Amino acid sequence: MKKIVSIVLVLATSSLFAYVDTDFDGVEDGMDLCPNTSFTELVDIKGCPIKSLVSPHKFDIIVGASYSDINYQSASQTQTLSSTVQFDYYYKNFSLSASTSYFNTSSDTYLDAGLNDSFVGASYTIKPTNSLYIRLNAGVILPTYETTLNNNETDYTGSVSLSYTVAGVSLFGGYSYTFINDLDTTVTDANGTTTISYQNAEAYNVGIGKSITDKLYMSVSYNSADSVYENLKDIETASLYGYYGIDTHWFTTFSYARGLSDTASDNYASIRLGYIF
Repeated sequence: MKKIVSIVLVLATSSLFAYVDTDFDGVEDGMDLCPNTSFTELVDIKGCPIKSLVSPHKFDIIVGASYSDINYQSASQTQTLSSTVQFDYYYKNFSLSASTSYFNTSSDTYLDAGLNDSFVGASYTIKPTNSLYIRLNAGVILPTYETTLNNNETDYTGSVSLSYTVAGVSLFGGYSYTFINDLDTTVTDANGTTTISYQNAEAYNVGIGKSITDKLYMSVSYNSADSVYENLKDIETASLYGYYGIDTHWFTTFSYARGLSDTASDNYASIRLGYIF
């Protein structure tokens, strides 16, 4: 029974008959075995849910901005501002994602701007228990960033992440592997000729998080990743992340990361705003 129809019937007849349907599901309270069902449920003749009227298909769009700075190997400090846009589609345990960003980098001796590489990926979530989530991910990194370093090939990445919740605290971790298809190249400048060699990259993270309120979730984590360039140290960071649900449609995320290695940005901060359809 559709509730919108039952509401009209109840309003039209309640003044004439001893008919009471408190949850407006079309089943009289005296016969209703499942009282207080929501308006998004289709019920049977006993008043119990048989189908949700809420679509399992969901979409979101997220826009944001980020800032990072680095002072690597005594070079002048470099600052980067980026604007991002991301689209997601969700269906039950399956999701698709696409994102890209535009950057503007500056230092005392260097200026550059343009698109970063873009990403398209898919995920599937497995829930063996009520406390354990396992997420499998696969994606393609598209070479939308223009460069002269011969690294304009499409790369592929796969990852797995786990989250276990106990006593309201979530323990999480993840591992990823990226296949780098770029070919080695040489660069000649005033200091001579340098060979740049690329390599596949591994990354992992571990962390802990907790819902501070019904709307606010926060976590801290340690992250480590190989550089895509050979003979460089791993990129290590410590990060803080937060998610705040503004209402049923709007949400925002914010994050801060501090570099723990010379190859990482000294500081990274971002804020994003999203809308769920």
